[in-house]
Amino acid sequence: MTEQDPRATSRGAGRKPGVRRLLAALAGLLAAAVALGVAELVAALVGPASSPVVAVGDAAITLTPEPVKAFAIRTFGENDKIALIVGTLVVIALYALVIGLVGLRNRVLGVAGIALFGLVGVVAAVTRPAGGPLNGLPALVGAIVGAFALLALLSPLQTPAAAEDADGAERPAEGAASPGLAGRLRDALGAGDRKGAGMDRRRFFLTSGVAVGVAAVAGGGGKLLQQRFDVAGERGDLALPRPASPAPALPAGADLAPGVEGLTPLVTRNRDFYRVDTAITVPQIRPSEYQLTLTGKFDSPQTYTLQQLFDRDDIIERDITLTCVSNEVGGRLAGTARWLGVPLGAFLRENGIRDDSDQLVCTSQDGMTIGAPTRSALGVEDAMLAFGMNGEPLPVEHGFPVRMLIPGLYGYVSACKWLTRIDATTFDAFDPYWVERDWAAEAPIKVFSRVDTPAPLRAFPPGRRAIAGVAWAQTRGIARVEVKVDEGDWVEAELSPEVDADLWRQWVLPYDFATGQHTLTVRATSTDGETQTEERAAPFPNGASGWHSVRVVVR
Repeated sequence: MTEQDPRATSRGAGRKPGVRRLLAALAGLLAAAVALGVAELVAALVGPASSPVVAVGDAAITLTPEPVKAFAIRTFGENDKIALIVGTLVVIALYALVIGLVGLRNRVLGVAGIALFGLVGVVAAVTRPAGGPLNGLPALVGAIVGAFALLALLSPLQTPAAAEDADGAERPAEGAASPGLAGRLRDALGAGDRKGAGMDRRRFFLTSGVAVGVAAVAGGGGKLLQQRFDVAGERGDLALPRPASPAPALPAGADLAPGVEGLTPLVTRNRDFYRVDTAITVPQIRPSEYQLTLTGKFDSPQTYTLQQLFDRDDIIERDITLTCVSNEVGGRLAGTARWLGVPLGAFLRENGIRDDSDQLVCTSQDGMTIGAPTRSALGVEDAMLAFGMNGEPLPVEHGFPVRMLIPGLYGYVSACKWLTRIDATTFDAFDPYWVERDWAAEAPIKVFSRVDTPAPLRAFPPGRRAIAGVAWAQTRGIARVEVKVDEGDWVEAELSPEVDADLWRQWVLPYDFATGQHTLTVRATSTDGETQTEERAAPFPNGASGWHSVRVVVR
């Protein structure tokens, strides 16, 4: 039996194209992981918003067509940003796999692919509304390190096979590494996958282990260091001022939820309050550094600190229901809280807002712009610059330290979070973020109601059971809620005690259910006599409309 040359076996294994391509794709993925990890570490020095994943995600939100955004909110709800981050990482991973395969064939193109990856991150970071040149540094440094990682990972897959001279002595094959730094760099950027090339798997897996370690340590360390920007501790140390005008006490039995399973509580806990905005990373503003600047059509515009707002003697406290324009018929993007803040109308008048301003352009710390009608800001009694929510400082994700809210308007034209500037201007002079995307410039909240319980398609036994839900028409209030079962007559439901026109009302209708399937439909009427329309409309461009119906099963 003839003994096989072990070197021939090694060379034969090294020429398996399938294994080589698989490892090359893995090399691309690991190089991208190194690039992102290093970028996160650099972002810890610049700021979390400069992270390439965040910057690219923000750019994706800006560039995504409105129907796609509506689909994302409808499908993922408040988890839309998590879905976006996951989707961005998946796209990056697929791109990285391709870059690894390309780099196997031609290392120049592989490095160019990494450079393009970095360029996208740099452009996305520096072109954000609140971005600047320094914001592109994490993506730039990450791309440079990622390119070197790719070359290091591909090198063991492109080791030239050894050849033998006439005497049987092993010598470097044609294309073996050239001596000197210049030669090694030229070889590193040369075309790969040469005929006869071998693989050094051991070196590849050792290099891969180093890459995984660098990605994990840099990325994890970066995330830990980014926590230095967190303001949760300073928020927790704040003592809110007492209101000069407290919210009216809720009457006994104002909340019907404790007695009706499945009914939405009258007041929404902060942790349960809906959140819909474009901020992938929540702006972190230190209370001691906060400033609110007034510009534009004011006679005496000023800049205010948070303490100056706290020290005012006209602070108000109100129970107000907020609603997102993306809320579908029957949706849950609405909630009530007890808000504390400065009355907006008085605040604007004392700074001499001029009569020729019909729009307030409010700017967030992250550069988002929200346009609010000046007449609503001046004329709606409970409009405010809010800094308290349910007895504590605003949660960071809900606009800490200061946000605007105007009852009766959807949030995208009234509820600017992380508010840092108010520009008194006109609708003709400026289109805010959402108006640029063809949403209506003015969007009063429509009369709305929904069925909370019984839950749709959840079977329950026949007999007496409460049909219940909530209804709202901020600034007007709810006068009546009616329910129809199947094709029967409209029956008026019992309403929770009226507290304030800006606060939604719960409604309950006990009903004797017979076995079978039933359709439950609800409609509400405001105190000014407007009955909720049956006509269905999507949220775009000024809010959804239509009666809410659910199908239930009794057996």
